[in-house]
Amino acid sequence: MVNGTIRYWAAAKAAAGVAEEPYAATTLAEALAAARERHPGELVRVLQRCSFLVDGDPVGTRGHETVRLAEGGTVEVLPPFAGG
Repeated sequence: MVNGTIRYWAAAKAAAGVAEEPYAATTLAEALAAARERHPGELVRVLQRCSFLVDGDPVGTRGHETVRLAEGGTVEVLPPFAGG
């Protein structure tokens, strides 16, 4: 396991109730599963529509279980934005 930060933007931030929080996980899938456990309800629904950046790189269509996280890394949770 490695430690880093998840940053929530727009609707994800509203659903989580925080702008950012730490993660302790090996993969993006593990970090998101822990976030769903911490914030059941609306965040679970919002995450289904989000895009993700890991250390500035788009995850795209890669399986979240294949995206390894780095110590001190950052996961950006980006919901769809109107007009952008």
